[in-house]
Amino acid sequence: MDLSIDLLGKKFSNPLGPAAGPLCEGIENMLFFNDNSCGYMVSKTISIEGAIVKKPCIAGTSNTIYNRELWSELHSDEWIETILPKVFTEKKKPLIISAGYKEEDFKYLIPKLDPFADFFEISTHYVKENLDGIVRSIRENTDKPIFMKLSPHVTDYLGFVKKVIGAGATGIVAINSLGPATAVDLKNLSLLLGDEVWISGPAIKPIALHRVYHIRKAFPDIPIIGVGGIAKAEDVLEFIFAGADLVQMLSSALIKGRYLYDKIVKDLPKALEKYGFSSIEEIRKVRKETIFKVEEEKENNFPEFNEKCTLCGLCVKICPAGALSEDGKIIVDKNKCIQCGLCESRCPYDAISGVLI
Repeated sequence: MDLSIDLLGKKFSNPLGPAAGPLCEGIENMLFFNDNSCGYMVSKTISIEGAIVKKPCIAGTSNTIYNRELWSELHSDEWIETILPKVFTEKKKPLIISAGYKEEDFKYLIPKLDPFADFFEISTHYVKENLDGIVRSIRENTDKPIFMKLSPHVTDYLGFVKKVIGAGATGIVAINSLGPATAVDLKNLSLLLGDEVWISGPAIKPIALHRVYHIRKAFPDIPIIGVGGIAKAEDVLEFIFAGADLVQMLSSALIKGRYLYDKIVKDLPKALEKYGFSSIEEIRKVRKETIFKVEEEKENNFPEFNEKCTLCGLCVKICPAGALSEDGKIIVDKNKCIQCGLCESRCPYDAISGVLI
C-alpha cells in the first residue's frame, strides 16, 4: 500500500502529522516527531514573546480535550537560536512552522524562521481583522507555501478562504479548536479549568469534516490540511476523501498517548485495503468523481437485511417509527417505515442496506 503524498514539491511518506500544540513544544518533542512514523513535523505556534498560560491548562475525557493554552511558552529567540537549528540539522521529513499573530510580529519572525521552514502555518485564532494585510506581510518575507489556519468561529469561512488566497496564501488548515466553551467538574464542584475553555478531539470531527468538504468543493485546486477529531486510520481516510491532502492530529494523542501516531500509520494499509483502495493518492482521485457529484434522493429506500444479520435486535430498539419487528427474521412494516437510515448506520454487523444514499 502506498501511503505517500506529493504536495507542493515535497514528498510526504504518509499524510499524518501532529497539530500545533503542547506535544510540539521544544527540542525533545520536535525530535520525537522527526523520528516517529508521522509524514511531517509541525512546531507549536511561535510568537515573539512566549505565552503566559494559566495552569492547569489541559483536561481530557474519552473523546474531548479541554484547554486554555495559548501559543508557545518559549520566547522566539529560543526557537530561532536553539530549537530549530537542532531540528533542521537532523531533519528527516518536511517541517511546517506554525507562527502567529500580529502583522508586526510576522515582519520580525518570518525572515528569521524562513531558513528552517518547508511550509508555514499561520494561526488566526485571535485575529479579527486585516487578514489580507497579514498574509501580504508574510508573503513579502517568504516564498515558502503559506497555510492559513481557520478557526471554527469564522462563520463566513469560504469568504475567509477567498480573502487569504487572494492575498497570497497557498492553502488552508481546517480547523482549530472550538469555543469558547464551559465544562463543569462535579467531583470538585467547580468549573473545569475556568469559565472559558477551548475544545478539540473526536467531539469536533463532524464540524472539521464539514469545513474541509465545503472548502474543497468551492476551491478544488488549493491544498488543504484537515485537522479536528482524528483518532484512528479510518478518520484519516475520511478527511482525505472529504477533501484534505494532509491531516493533523493532536488531541487524541493527548487522550490516549503519543504512541497513537505510529499505530494509525501502521493501521493505514489495512484500512485502505478494507475500503478497496491501494494508495492515498487513489482516494484523492476518486473523490473528484464521487463525493462532489449531485446526489438525488432515492425512492423506496426501505431497509434490506442480508446473511450477516444476527438478530441482535438493535435496529428494532432504535427505529424511531417502530417499523421493525423480529419473528425469526427482521420484518419491515413499509407503512410505518420513514426510510430515515438510522438502522443502517447503526447496525454493528453491516447487515442492513438499501436505505442510505
